[in-house]
Amino acid sequence: MLFRSWQEPVERPWPDVVAVPDHVGVAHLVVTRHALVRQVLADPEAFRPDNALDAMTPIPVGALRILARHGFRLPATLANNGGPSHPEIRGIVAGALHPHRVAAQRPWLTTVVRERVGRLGAALDAGAPVDLYADLAADLPLLVLARLVDLPEAPAEVVKEFTRAALELFWAPVDLPRQRVLAEVVGRFHAVLREFAEIGGGLVAELRAAGHPPDAVIGALFFLLVAGQETTSQFLTLLLHRLTGTPEVLAGVRAGTVQVEDVVEEGLRLEPPIVTWRRVAARDTELAGTPVPAGTSLVLWLARAGRDPAVVAAPEAFLPGQRGSRRHLAFGAGAHRCVGAQLSRLEAAVVVAETAPLLADVTVLRAPWYPDNLSFRMPDALVVARR
Repeated sequence: MLFRSWQEPVERPWPDVVAVPDHVGVAHLVVTRHALVRQVLADPEAFRPDNALDAMTPIPVGALRILARHGFRLPATLANNGGPSHPEIRGIVAGALHPHRVAAQRPWLTTVVRERVGRLGAALDAGAPVDLYADLAADLPLLVLARLVDLPEAPAEVVKEFTRAALELFWAPVDLPRQRVLAEVVGRFHAVLREFAEIGGGLVAELRAAGHPPDAVIGALFFLLVAGQETTSQFLTLLLHRLTGTPEVLAGVRAGTVQVEDVVEEGLRLEPPIVTWRRVAARDTELAGTPVPAGTSLVLWLARAGRDPAVVAAPEAFLPGQRGSRRHLAFGAGAHRCVGAQLSRLEAAVVVAETAPLLADVTVLRAPWYPDNLSFRMPDALVVARR
């Protein structure tokens, strides 16, 4: 269940808090209810973020040697930093992703998406299938992020290989041969990040000027690339797939009776880019009457929290604008709430608005395939053709 939690139907009953072992026998407390997930996220004193990036499959010596050869080190980043440096690092990153700066990208982003949709539409009109993941969603968030935050010069496919390898290495059940392959990919690009952290401008220069050491700068870049763009490209693909099966929503968008922003929020609720997230108990405590000893790993089931009947009227239905739709926890809550939430929303809104006519009469030839992963869906393709 841990690695394919997004498949669980809401009709299947789950306790509010329940112990579930992972693939190596480590027990985690899975938290399923919206109110309890929010409670944990909002209490960093009792439930710390320190384990958010711990590898789900322990990394053996052979893979660690590969990482060490590339100089890989990953100190506390935005996601797992519960220390005194977090507020300042977060503030600098939040400044780079300020809502005003994000909003200013809309005209450029609309032009890019419109051009891509035009090419995809021409291919569909000619009878050819198209891959909405590869040809529209995969690299789009990376291009947007690069306009807001100086990034190392590297081909998009190299960055995508690195980010997907990192998601697999740290959050998936993987065997030793695969760990070695992933360690090579992650370590190689980490060396690029390390060099860029010493000379880069923009956000990187601001972090250096504030006195943060190179490892902290690398950590911020690492997490921005992984969480700042990979999750958004995944969400765009998940949302497009969902929309291909809801023609009434597409018709409403085209007619102006369904608001694009409501579509995005309902998508975040039902298809969150991160389906679970972790916390660790800092001290002996309890949650909904369940004892939680210090050091216990908690898996917060964000996807199920978004389908909690106590919060939303029709948990499994895709009904943009329904009561409770915007109360999802797709971006977390509390001090570690995603700093890129507005950027992700903007990208999704533009994509929905521009693709609604394109999706009106397509059929899915190849739905996304999703590998086992604790927190990320990682769709690989979404191939459609004209009906």
